[in-house]
Amino acid sequence: MSDFQELVKRFPKTREYVRDFFVYGFKTREEFKDKSPRTYDNERRRLESWLGKYVRKDYVTGGSNISLAIDSNLLDTNPLFRVWKTKSFTDNDIVLHFLILDLLQDGAGLTAEEITGRLLTEYEALFDVQTVRRKCNAYEKEGLLHRERAGKRLVYSLDNSLAAWIKSNEGMADALAFYQMAGCFGIVGNHLTEQLDFRNQSFRVKHSFCVHTLEEEILLSLLDAMNKKTSVRLEIKSSRNGAVNTANCTPLQIFTSTRSGRRFLCAYLSKGKRFTCYRLDTIKVVTPLEQSENYDELLSMLNRNRGLLWGVSFQGKDQHHLDRLTMTIQAAEPCENYIVERLRREGRGGSVTRIDKNIYRYETEAFDCNEMLPWLRTFIGRILSLECTAKSVEQCFYHDLQTMYRMYQIHTKSPDV
Repeated sequence: MSDFQELVKRFPKTREYVRDFFVYGFKTREEFKDKSPRTYDNERRRLESWLGKYVRKDYVTGGSNISLAIDSNLLDTNPLFRVWKTKSFTDNDIVLHFLILDLLQDGAGLTAEEITGRLLTEYEALFDVQTVRRKCNAYEKEGLLHRERAGKRLVYSLDNSLAAWIKSNEGMADALAFYQMAGCFGIVGNHLTEQLDFRNQSFRVKHSFCVHTLEEEILLSLLDAMNKKTSVRLEIKSSRNGAVNTANCTPLQIFTSTRSGRRFLCAYLSKGKRFTCYRLDTIKVVTPLEQSENYDELLSMLNRNRGLLWGVSFQGKDQHHLDRLTMTIQAAEPCENYIVERLRREGRGGSVTRIDKNIYRYETEAFDCNEMLPWLRTFIGRILSLECTAKSVEQCFYHDLQTMYRMYQIHTKSPDV
């Protein structure tokens, strides 16, 4: 049996386990059915190694539930960044990493042949020239080294320009500390602050969605496709039944819920000739495809349709292109005028009309009025009538009311509110 290794070769599997422990949590070993018990044990031990002080165990019948308890407003950085810093490496990888960077510390440029020779003479480390060249080229792509041509030679030097620029500009370290807490791809700010040996002592974020960092690799691929105006093939794992499906689409925008913080990709499906949204945390793989010839036209069409979105759904259960909802409420004047103002403020473009003393009607059109139900329920006790062209929305609203009546043993003869 192979020994347990904290380091990982493939991030997607680890991402799923960290998300399960952090977002859902409270699962015993037997409830992780998608993978073998040994895989679960390895991922759990990695999690405890990376995030030990945030791991909580609740002992229940048949085992223990593992979850992550992270209070974001007390953190100076995102602890989930550690998950990105544990990629596996070979013995040669780690030796070359430190020796090459040490050789180039003085700022002088060396060719791959010169680096190979000095590795042997100064460190008694024998490597093939091609191995050293591949490592130098890889570091040049990652921004650790600078490569330039001097005559017929390719010379590599240590690229400290970014660190020097940051140190020479007052306040940049604080800006990076803020960025790692507040922006997408905060891992970049975290890496740079660590290189500068700088710790965030100024900023805390009250409502921070730490788990978003697990989606950054997917987000980067999608933003790259949007920048190049290309289509993509998505591999999507359903959050309900675990089924994996693929979809060819044109990525257009990223939506973020102001209520839950959940992020969505808004894309156009050429096959179905419609817009749709996918949760970023359900997308496992993004594969770039060909250039989209009508990308700008699709983006303009989306911007025109966004005003008719309530949330992220472009199609209701009754398959209507647009649903129309009318709600009549009662608000005592003038002491409850704040209710009317709330309708105007939160109604997302819907009209509010005074039809009688203390009686107001709210009307709106949306692609999917079913998304409005949580908001509509906040007016229960004031609603006089509710009508929608999507009858399933009406039925769901009144069915929920009847369920509440039964729960609280309230007797009613009709579904009227």
